[in-house]
Amino acid sequence: MAGLGYRREMSDWDMSRIDADFFEVVPENWTRRDRAPLHRLIASGRPVQLHGVSLNLGGTSPLNSGFLYELRELIDDLGAEHYSDHLAASGDAHQLYDLFPIPFTEAEATRVADRIRAVQDVLGRRIAIENSTWYTNIGDMPEPDFLSAVVERADCGILLDINNIAVNFKNHGLMDVPEFLTRIDLSRVTYLHVAGHEFDDRFGLYVDTHSQPVESDTRRAALDLHQRRGLPILLEWDNDLPDAETLNRELTCLRSMTT
Repeated sequence: MAGLGYRREMSDWDMSRIDADFFEVVPENWTRRDRAPLHRLIASGRPVQLHGVSLNLGGTSPLNSGFLYELRELIDDLGAEHYSDHLAASGDAHQLYDLFPIPFTEAEATRVADRIRAVQDVLGRRIAIENSTWYTNIGDMPEPDFLSAVVERADCGILLDINNIAVNFKNHGLMDVPEFLTRIDLSRVTYLHVAGHEFDDRFGLYVDTHSQPVESDTRRAALDLHQRRGLPILLEWDNDLPDAETLNRELTCLRSMTT
């Protein structure tokens, strides 16, 4: 099963031409907006899942209860099975809509898990958290151990981003995708994210741009998890959005090892 991130640029597309089994949207874009395009996708037999950017789970400011109640209404309205956000901070004094790493420590794992539990209490459901890319960080725990500690203490799911693991390995050389996967509880994974990334000469780092085709190693790892565990795969392509033919070709590649 292969899904696609639905973007505003697709609003005037004939979505029946897009060969996706399900879609994912950023809920912050739809809490106070006409949801007719999403209901049309659902009516076509393709569910819509929600992947947020503003919970600020790694921050220290109080959780935005008003947004959480709006989010709960959106989840119910769309009948979304899955809601997720990032294991990161996204701004305390101001909403920055960017992702900042959390120190990989036991104390932070407990603190963030408590915030996730508070979110789940308001929403009345379990959420999932995504492992994020990070370009610098501190702490004394390996990333998958930190992720595992958070999800166990919060009793939440994981939205596993294979591309993010690959980018972090390229930039920091700490743990590649196969080793990372051996150190987390795969039974907690709701579905998978894959995307493309680019090297940025300005910073001397690989950047998670979501603007390129999926690398073959990332695709193979996702397909292996799909085949062994039945996990759906979602393609993120947020920048330099290509045409429908290119997206369909990428989606086809996420369904078979032989394509």
